[in-house]
Amino acid sequence: MITTRPRGTADILPEEAGRWRFVEDTFRRICREYNYREIRTPVFEHTELFERGVGDTTDIVEKEMYTFRDRGDRSVSLRPEGTAPVVRAYLESNLHSGPQPVKLYYTGAMFRYDKPQAGRYRQFHQLGVEALGSSHPALDAEMIAMIMDFYGRLGLKGLELHINSVGCPRCRLALKDELQNYLRPHAGELCINCKNRLERNPLRVLDCKEKNCDRIAVNAPTTLDCLCPDCGDHFDAVKEYLDRLGVVYQVDGRLVRGLDYYTHTAFEVMSTDIGSQSSIGGGGRYNGLVEACGGPPAPGVGFALGIERILLAMKGRGAYFPAGDRPDVFVVSADAECEKDAFDLLFALRKCGLGADMDYMGRSLKAQMKFAGKTGCRFVVILGGDELKRGSASVKDMTNGSQIELPLKGLAEEIKKLIGGN
Repeated sequence: MITTRPRGTADILPEEAGRWRFVEDTFRRICREYNYREIRTPVFEHTELFERGVGDTTDIVEKEMYTFRDRGDRSVSLRPEGTAPVVRAYLESNLHSGPQPVKLYYTGAMFRYDKPQAGRYRQFHQLGVEALGSSHPALDAEMIAMIMDFYGRLGLKGLELHINSVGCPRCRLALKDELQNYLRPHAGELCINCKNRLERNPLRVLDCKEKNCDRIAVNAPTTLDCLCPDCGDHFDAVKEYLDRLGVVYQVDGRLVRGLDYYTHTAFEVMSTDIGSQSSIGGGGRYNGLVEACGGPPAPGVGFALGIERILLAMKGRGAYFPAGDRPDVFVVSADAECEKDAFDLLFALRKCGLGADMDYMGRSLKAQMKFAGKTGCRFVVILGGDELKRGSASVKDMTNGSQIELPLKGLAEEIKKLIGGN
């Protein structure tokens, strides 16, 4: 049916859109405070960008991307994540040639063919931050502190911050050997996905949520067992900066994240307010991604947060949401003869910066007043024949029911004063 939306998508209706805007506005405000600038990238890219950037052995590339050939027979994909497109823009626009680090943020829709469930959709929306050009551990700590600052402003409490270091490529190679040696005797007990991962990408077994795989992984070697001295020093420095900021965290050697580009620091924020302990955002460092995308060696670090999952956690926590959009004023015409004058007044109020609306259904005065109450407006301006003759209008305060008569001249300014005084 054309009246049903595609599976895994959602309509964000006006009441809900106000909550989304609150989250997005809070995010934009914190990005300005931390000196991150907005970037907007296309919703589709060349498929190769994600194959090289995200990793061709990841579930995202192997199973979840929306990939198609365009009319020019080019393979393109709807973006499944935001980091690789930002890195592509960083290179294509020569941002790497200017002062570093380049600190960017983005918001937008991502697409993955995944099994829809609570807080997970096939079209979902992310808030993301990337800092490119610096490997300083303080930048990792800034990212992590920024995420926790953001959640705090949304009123989210009881969160768990997990951090880890997945090391450099040398560390990962050493861990790969140790993991394979440990996991091979258990191969028959692993889930189908992890059996496939065993030879190609055994680190992902550490991240598997299947009961058997999780049980086996408990005693498996972790990334922390295989860190080289440089990577160990970097991780120690990140923890020291977090300690200085008073950020509470748990070191989790099994945290590897789901994308191949991560190096060194990885972090994830967990919430128990979305049914069970589950991630509401995370990120990490990706010092090899720029080079993998065809650029010069350049370090980077970033995070991405799912708006749908944040809202789910906020509702579970009973967090504060501001009231949705409501008009300041609703203009009511007492009779049909006043309707055109009410229309003129409506636009005069709008020109003065007030949010205003009126009835367009030919309702009676009583029905107009009832409808005005449903809009949540602060004031109702009632225009009748007698008031027009006097050059005035009746103004009713919907919060306390009081009603006064005010001159039409300067009415908008008087209403603004009444709004400002409460």
